[in-house]
Order: sequence, then structure tokens, then C-alpha cells
Amino acid sequence: MKRDPVPADAGDGAAHEVLALAKVVARLRAEVAELEGLASTTAVVERAKGVVMGQAGVSADAAYELLQSRALQRRWTLLEECWITVGRTGSAPVPAPVPAGRDRPGTLHSGPQPDLSPFRTSRYVRGGAWQSGHRVLLARLAEGLAGTRTADDVAELLRAVLGDAAGVDAVMIYTVAVAGTLQLAGRAGVSDALAEQWSHIPPLSGVAALEAVSAQAAVWLEDPGPDAARYLLIGDPPERWPSRAWVPVPGHRPMTAVVGFFRTVPGPFDARTRTLLRRAVRLCGVPLREDRGPHGLVPLNEDVEAVQRVLDALSGPAVLLTPLRSHSGEVEDYRIDAAAPESVDVAGRKGKELVGRRVLETYPTVAATALWDGYLDTLATGTAYEGDPFTYEEVTAGVPQRSVYSVRASRLGDRLVVSWIRHDTSERETRRLTDLQRLGNLGWAGWNLVTDTITWSDQVYAIFDRDPALGPMRLEELPEHLVPEDLPKLGAAVRSLLGDGKAVDQPFRITTSQGTRHLRIVAEAQRDVDGTPVEVHGFFQDLTPLREAELALLESERANLVQRGMLTAERALAARLQDTLLPMPEQSMELAGLCVDVAYMPADSGLNVGGDWYSAIELPDRSALFVVGDVAGHGLAAVGTMAQLRFTTKGMIVTGSALPDVLGRLNTLLCHTASDPDGATATMAMGRYQPWDHRLTWVRAGHLPPLLIRDGEARFLDQPEGTLLGADFDSAYGQETLDLLPGDHLLIYTDGLVEEPGEDIGLGLDRLAETALRLLGEGRDERLARTLATLRPGHRDDICVLDLHLPDGS
Repeated sequence: MKRDPVPADAGDGAAHEVLALAKVVARLRAEVAELEGLASTTAVVERAKGVVMGQAGVSADAAYELLQSRALQRRWTLLEECWITVGRTGSAPVPAPVPAGRDRPGTLHSGPQPDLSPFRTSRYVRGGAWQSGHRVLLARLAEGLAGTRTADDVAELLRAVLGDAAGVDAVMIYTVAVAGTLQLAGRAGVSDALAEQWSHIPPLSGVAALEAVSAQAAVWLEDPGPDAARYLLIGDPPERWPSRAWVPVPGHRPMTAVVGFFRTVPGPFDARTRTLLRRAVRLCGVPLREDRGPHGLVPLNEDVEAVQRVLDALSGPAVLLTPLRSHSGEVEDYRIDAAAPESVDVAGRKGKELVGRRVLETYPTVAATALWDGYLDTLATGTAYEGDPFTYEEVTAGVPQRSVYSVRASRLGDRLVVSWIRHDTSERETRRLTDLQRLGNLGWAGWNLVTDTITWSDQVYAIFDRDPALGPMRLEELPEHLVPEDLPKLGAAVRSLLGDGKAVDQPFRITTSQGTRHLRIVAEAQRDVDGTPVEVHGFFQDLTPLREAELALLESERANLVQRGMLTAERALAARLQDTLLPMPEQSMELAGLCVDVAYMPADSGLNVGGDWYSAIELPDRSALFVVGDVAGHGLAAVGTMAQLRFTTKGMIVTGSALPDVLGRLNTLLCHTASDPDGATATMAMGRYQPWDHRLTWVRAGHLPPLLIRDGEARFLDQPEGTLLGADFDSAYGQETLDLLPGDHLLIYTDGLVEEPGEDIGLGLDRLAETALRLLGEGRDERLARTLATLRPGHRDDICVLDLHLPDGS
């Protein structure tokens, strides 16, 4: 929507009234557009109902329900079903649209298949043909457009001029109508019946022309099979044109016209043909666009937009300056109205970031310099200004930024086109670029598609393991070095970059004399004014060390998961075995007149089960055997050794062996297995209690001393001779006796109850004695062993405790 300018001398009240009126007009226009779209939609539905009523002989309501049913069955909207129904009343049926995710059966072209490889230089290089033949064709087209009056004239002219050079057999021109529909405006090489059938295209999915308008980019249909599965193809039959293109007419957005070119030649459009078609459509923009100014006048800012389009196609820095004059006509400042993409100032502002800035506001030290005077002289005389190099300094974030420039200014109408060269950055940036490539193991590359010139930095040769004497690798050579599995994905990336001008970031692998390398390409295309890629630049990065580290880490994680799973399974099995071998009574038990409390607690951390164990059994002579042991190590091996010691001890005691002899034989047994992978050592404290005289005979093998609590005092028993089991074949074991008195408590335990990392064992023993006395003083004697075990949170080793208590009155 365009607004008439408000007169400069209008008062504030008038300005408010005009603004309010403009808002009302805008709202009414929006309502009118909405009503037009609704009316168009309603008309289509009514026409479709009439067609169904005539074909099926049903009522209007039944026809409407039938349309709804068809739309639901085919997964279309009701409006799409109505458009298709109306279209089928023409001379030829409209092909049904293909919903997303479905394939259309059959193929469109059964002849020789063209070379569709993305690794073919001729698809992308524009070469010298553009400089000669294509200029002549565009000159003929421009001359012919002067005599065209209708869109049909334009279509006929395009077909005549481009027929031989681009293989164009037919042309269709559509304009965007109400509610996003397309209306056929001109055609050439298309029959009346086909034109009637496709005169109006609703806003359906799968229409290439609509996609070109909405995406504001050309759509190239080059492979008949996939194209037929994705789009509705125009043709009677569609096989007549195996390749086709839809190119939107450039202009003010949104774009309002699109031109379709139909070829009888199969295969892709090469870069030269794409450029030719784009430029041809651009030339036809004036007679085809609907967004021209009133009475054909060019909008005031169109010249700036034209300059911006030219600057967009240039390499190097350049800007368009518009002088801002005072009432007396003197130049007070300049405004940047257009800027080339590579325009960068001393503060790092680039391209479009410069547009709209004023020179003196942004670069105040330029005032009253030779550069400023040169601008004024160029505006006044038209003589180009080329000054001597000068130094410009600007403070950015408190840091002075100084650079040396050479500036050139030329007059363009009543504006200035200014370009410059920055002298102080080339050597520094070259050095930084070299360091960056070396440190990042990457190298830059460029390809000029006009001159077909490929440039590699030295690091790219190293990455590809290629002799620099051979020069850069041609595109056709690349598949020979690729790992076959990466060929499709890299081919799609190359096609997207060189064919469509889209930036890519794609990993791939190559084979070299030193093995497989993992590489990455990051590249973008520089387009000309028509959107055709003319140069690509980017970098290759060798990710092999990173990828190898990732694979090693992944393998390590996988191994850790496997190991953890094995340890978990082993722990579960060992725990089940331990539970079977060491059943824990829920309450204290009575054995040979003693009240026995048993506690076992596994370690708080770690996956493996420990080797702590106990045994409390009544012997055939009604005496009792008490054993507490600790096998070194964890896991199934420790549980196996524990079971071996437990059952062997029980067997020898039952058969009448003396306690020191039992320890000697157990020591011999473990010493014989010391060289085995599962060999172990162990500590043990063992006692035999006789209830008839309350005497306890006990032995030990490297175990901590039992704790006796009697008459409110605690002391550790004097220990008999005996080193740990499995350490030395010549170990000897002695024994001691203790007469228990009524009320005594005797604690036999493993080291997990008293040990702390980095602490002397004596401190742990003292702490145990104090805690046991305190608990008995509080009357907590019935479950003394279990209470002591639970008071050790965060313990790193298993805990096993036996509390032998001779009750009072015994």
C-alpha cells in the first residue's frame, strides 16, 4: 500500500486527521481483499457442487457431502478437491496432486538418461559462451520487448529468441491473483486445450510455479521421475517436456509473476543456461510486473535499489553517498544509501550495517580534510577524486583503531560512488590466515565459475595429501578419492552449493596414502545479480585427529558399558551366592547358652561384593564354633575363597581337628593357590566355646583382636601368634583361652568396622571401644552388633560383626 505524502505546511491537526484516515483506508482495503478471497473460494465450491450434481444426478447437499467425502478419502482439503473437480471438466483431466510422502507410479521419460552426476564441471562453469552468444541473444530480446504489448507477445518473443540456444520449446507466464492463485497471462508453444486446462492454478501443494513465487527463487525440474512424484507437471502428455524451469520475475516483493520454460531436451540446466534464463526474465520484468509506479513512473527509490543490486554483484568495498544539503544548498553531510557486501570500515561494520549511517556522525574526523574537499569537488565538477593515502583513526571500545586508506569518488547523478583500498591489513591478515590454517588444520579454497579457475592454499594440498605440482583437484577427480558411502551426501552438497548457490557444511571421508581421513567442507557461493553462482569460496578442515579421538572415546565408553554390565552381573551373582552361604538371622539367636547377634553390611560404594564372612554353628559335643573372616579382594573370586574357607573349617572342626591345626591347613591351602589368577589371602579369628565351663579357646590369623566388655570396661584381648592365611608356608599359629563371666560381651569383627582411610588403626579401635561402652550404658545390648554396623555410614569396606553375650544368671 502506498500513501500520498502529507504537505509540509499542514498543521498538527491536519496531520492527525490524515493519519487517522490512512488507517481507516488500510483497514478497509484489508477487509476488501479478505472478502474477495472468500468470494473466490465460495465460487469455486459452488461450481464444483454444480459439476457433481450434473455428473452424479444428486442434490446440492448430497453433492457437497460427496465432495467432503472425496477430500477426506484423498487427504486433501475441501478447496483442493473442488479445484480438481472443476479442472476435470476441461478438455483434459488435471493430474491429481500427490500428497507429501507418496510416490506417483510410472516414469515420464524412457529414453536415454542424461548424465546427472553432481561432479561434472560443465554443469556449473559459465565459461566464455556467455560473453559472446548470450549477449547477442539478450540484445535481440531487449530490442524485441520494445514492440510487445501483451504477455502473449512476451512469451512468443522468449520462445523465438531462446529456442535454439536454450532448447526452449514452450513458455507460460503466470501472474499471482487473489488468494494466492495463479492466472495464466501469456503462453507460447502451448495448445489452446492445455492453456484452458491450466489457465487457473489454485494454491495447491506440489505446484512448482507456486513454489518459485513463494520461495522467491527459481525451481529447476531436471529429473522426470522424482519431479513427477513431487510436482503436478503441465503437459499433454507431460512426457513432452522432460525438463522445465520456473523463474520468478524480480521486482518489489512479494513477487507477482513467474515464467515457465519447457524444454524437449532431457537433463539438467547448466550454469550458462540458468544465467541466460534468469537474465531474460529480468529483461521482461518491466512489461510483466504489476508493481510499477502510477502511470508507469519509476518510484523515487528505485535508482538506489538499482545501484544496490549492482554493488551486490561487485567484489571489493564501495558505497553510494547521498549529499544532505542545508536550506542554502550547501552540503552538510552524506548518507550511505547503498553498500557492497565487502564494504568494511575501521570499526568492523560491514555491508548493510553501513546503510543509513551519516558520514560525519560515524566518522567525525573526516570533516575539513582533503577527502571531504574531494567529495565536494567531485559533486560540483563531476571529476573523479583519487586522493593520496591517508590515515584514519577511530576509538572503538576504548581502543584506538588506525588504518591507512586510498579513496576514489565518482559522481553518479547527484550522488557519489565511493570505493577504497585498505593498505595496512593485507600483510597482517595474510599472516593471521596462515597461522589460523596451521593451528586449525584447515585450508581455504576458491573456484571462479566464470573463468573456471580453482585456487587452493598450501594447507589444502597437505590435507588432501596431494603434490602441489599437480595443482588443485578438479571436481571430476574428487569421487575417485571419496569413501563410496559418502558419495551421495557430498554429491547433494555440491549440487546445492554450485547449482543452487546455497551454503554447505558437510563432513566426508577420503582415502590417501596415509589412510582414511575425515574432512569437512564449509563453503558459500557468491552470486551475480541474477542469483547465479559465479564464485564459491570456503575451507576444508582435517578432522581426522578429532574423529579418531571421538571414535576412541566411543569405543572406551562401549567397553566401559560392557565391563560395567559384566561387573553388575557378577555382583548380582556374588550377592546371591553370599546370601545363600551367609544367611542373616532377623533376630539374635541362642547358641550353646550364648546370645549371639550377627551383623553384615556390604560396602556403600563399588560394584563388587566383598569377602567378609562369619560362621556360628553348634558342634556335635554341644559346644559352639564362632568364626569371622575377611578374604582379600572382591567379586566372585573372593566369594569362592570365602565358601572354600567356611566349609573346610567346618569340616575339620567337626572331625576333631585342633584350632591351630585348622589354621595351619587353611594356610597351606591358600599358599598352594597363591600363583593362580584367583589366588587370595585372608584373615580369620576363630573360637570354640564350651558351655559347661564357659571357656572360649580361640586362635587368629592376622586378624584384629576381639573386644571384651566386662563390668563397664572394654579391653582388647591379648593375641596369640598367627599371620594371615596364604602368605607363608612356614606360618605358625598359637591359641589363647578366655573364661566368660555372666554379663560379658565379646565382639569379633572385620576391619571395615574400625578402619578409615589415612587414619591410624589405633584410633579406630579406641572409637569402637568407646561406642560399644556407650551403647551398653544406654541399655542397647540386645542388638549391639547391628547397631555398631549401622553407625558406620559411608564405609568403603564390608562389615561383619559377631557379638557373643553370656546372659546374667548363666
